[in-house]
Order: sequence, then C-alpha cells, then structure tokens
Amino acid sequence: MLQLPFIRENKETVLTGLHKRHFANAEAIIDQVLMLDQQRRDTQRELDDVLAQSNAKAGQIGALMKAGDKVAADAAKAETAELKARSKVLGETLRQIEIDLQAVLVTIPNIPHSSVPEGRSADDNEVVLENGEKPSLYEGAQPHWELIKKYDIIDFELGVKISGAGFPVYKGKGARIQRALINFFLDEALKAGYLEVQPPIVVNEDSGFGTGQLPDKEGQMYYITEDKLYLIPTAEVPITNLYRDVIVPEAQLPIKNVGYTPCFRREAGSWGAHVRGLNRLHQFDKVEIVRIEKPENSYAALEDMSQHVQGLLQKLELPYRVLRLCGGDMGFTSALTYDMEVWSAAQQRWLEVSSVSNFETYQANRLKLRSKLEGKMQLMHTLNGSALALPRILASILENNQTPEGIRIPNVLVPYCGFDRID
Repeated sequence: MLQLPFIRENKETVLTGLHKRHFANAEAIIDQVLMLDQQRRDTQRELDDVLAQSNAKAGQIGALMKAGDKVAADAAKAETAELKARSKVLGETLRQIEIDLQAVLVTIPNIPHSSVPEGRSADDNEVVLENGEKPSLYEGAQPHWELIKKYDIIDFELGVKISGAGFPVYKGKGARIQRALINFFLDEALKAGYLEVQPPIVVNEDSGFGTGQLPDKEGQMYYITEDKLYLIPTAEVPITNLYRDVIVPEAQLPIKNVGYTPCFRREAGSWGAHVRGLNRLHQFDKVEIVRIEKPENSYAALEDMSQHVQGLLQKLELPYRVLRLCGGDMGFTSALTYDMEVWSAAQQRWLEVSSVSNFETYQANRLKLRSKLEGKMQLMHTLNGSALALPRILASILENNQTPEGIRIPNVLVPYCGFDRID
C-alpha cells in the first residue's frame, strides 16, 4: 500500500506511475485520497483542540469547587460535558474518514520503478536476454500431455475422479522427478544462503491483505468458508507474513528465506492448447525465495535473485529468456518484475516458469514490517521469486529431452531421481 505522505508530497510522480500502469481513473482516485487525507488531518486537529479544552475545563472544576464558587463550577461542568459530546462526534467522524480513506488506498497499485517499460499487455514486455540453444526434435516428437500418457507418469483422469480438472496425479517416475526437482531447488537455495522454512498452506485474511492478494485477488483464491481461511496461491504469502508487525533488528538484515509448498489457484478455468496438460493447474508445487532488504540494497538483491533463478535453468539445460514486465502487465503490488520463460520445443512457444519481483515498501506498509536504521524507524523492502514452479519446468524437460528411445533426465537431476531416463 502506498504511504500517504508519499502521495501527498509526490502527487505528479504517483500519477505518472499509475498512468504507466494504465490504471483507470487515476486522477479522480488520487484527488479523493488527498481530499480524505485533508479531512482526516483537519478533523484530527479539531478533535485535539476540543480534547485540550475539555481537559483544561475539567482541571478548573476542582479549584472552583474548593473556592466555593458552585455557579462557576457548574458552568464548567456543563461546558466540559458539551466538549466531551463534541469530541465523541469528532472521534466517530474521524474513524469513518479513516475507514473511507483505507478503502480507497487499498485499490491503488504500486508505483512502477523508473526502468519499467511502457505498455499495456504481455506483448509489450521487454526481452532483457535470451540464453541457450533451442533444441531440434526428431520427427514425430510430441507435446508433454501426450508423453505423460505414453510413459504413464502423470494421470489427469485420476485427478478428475478424485478432485476435478487441474489436479493431476503424479506416479512412478513422474512422482520421483517431482520430488527430485523440489529437493534440487531447495538445495540450491540453501547453497545461496537462504534459510529453509516450512510454512502453513492456509492463511487468514490479515495475511492475504499483508502481501496484497486481498482484496485484489480474492476471486482467484480457494476459500474455506467455515474457518475463514484461504489456501495459499504461493508460499510468498505465509513466508512474508512471518514478519508482519515485526521490527527487524538491523543485524538480522538481509533476511533470506526459501520454502516449498503446494499452491492453489482457481484461475485455471480456460481451455485450449495453451493451457493443456501441465501448462496451467489448480494445484501445483513451487519453491519460493523471499527476501527482506534495506531499501538501498533491494535492487541489487533483485538482480541476485534473477541470477539465482537463471542458474537453476542453466543447470537444468533449458533454453530461457528474461523479460522485464511493462507497466500494464505487472502484478498489483510489484514495483519491478522479471519473468523467466523456458522454451517448449514441442509446443514451439515460451512458457513462464518464474516471476521475481521487488515490492519496495508496498507490502511492508501493509505488514508494518520495519527496522530501526541510523536511529530512524523505516519500512523495509520485500522481494520474492519462484525458484522454481514445477509444472512448466517438468513439461519443458519432458518435451525438450525426448528421443525415440525415451526421455533423457538432465544430468544435475540424475542423483536426485535415481534414474537417467524415462522409457
């Protein structure tokens, strides 16, 4: 959530950023925020003045009674009662203004970093780099949704039977390669200095609000009505919320956490080749890296996280590219996002496998995540990234490494899998 003083002091900068996002009605919404903010401050000043007068009058009553001036004492009591009634009305008015102000503030997305390109959609994202050689497959090569049936390693029909569409059953070597990928990703994060945590996979409303999934993505999350809990769409939510309402000692910075969780998203509702098989699921596995950084270090940390994810893709021998997302394609809470996409040789298209983002103070303001730096309390910068999400990684491994004799397992995964080929 944007900070009120920043909006108040940098209105044009805020509007420029919102226009880069193509955020509708930016001027009207920012003007509404500033109007409510002025009303809040005016009401607070008036309330403070009334309370000061009330306290002063109350202090006079005892002295008047002691002096035997009952008439004046009674008049002071009457004035005090009127001031208390006035303060009650002002207090209620102030609370309502704050509620109205908060309701508008949570609808405003983060301001993009200056390096974010202009654009409205994914077509306008900037290609930062491309790495690796796209494989040439043999005649008769198949997409992964055919390969998994051929080698009997993932069963979508069983998943439909048990749960519904978008909940696959991994079995045999399919289950083992899933476990191998998770352990490989976790081990690589530990080598890079991340602390592993295993968080809950359900969160409360405060946690969803803290990282910005609520109210922005409420319709995309599975909700447990009776308990008022949400299944997590990403481990970003519970891991970042470990630090909600926390003042982090400077000596503990930076904080680097990694966690594996299953993830749940209701958005997988469309049909077509672009979402067939593992391309989009309701439930999937993901390893997430999360960092809490001093503001001056966060963009260096973002580049480090990008390099970490790229290193995973290189070790998996997957051709990939890095995109800098344009203003119109960025997530609601992000200031700058890099997407990593791998080349799917059988589908002949790029598949997104990771987003690495810097949220600057946007999440920290919601979370009240601070540290005392140089004697001053400051909001921290939060960052996270997929390192990595499994479904499309597995799809690309299966497709890019298929041969007439079977599917080759990338060398780095063989010790984790215990086999070097699916046949």
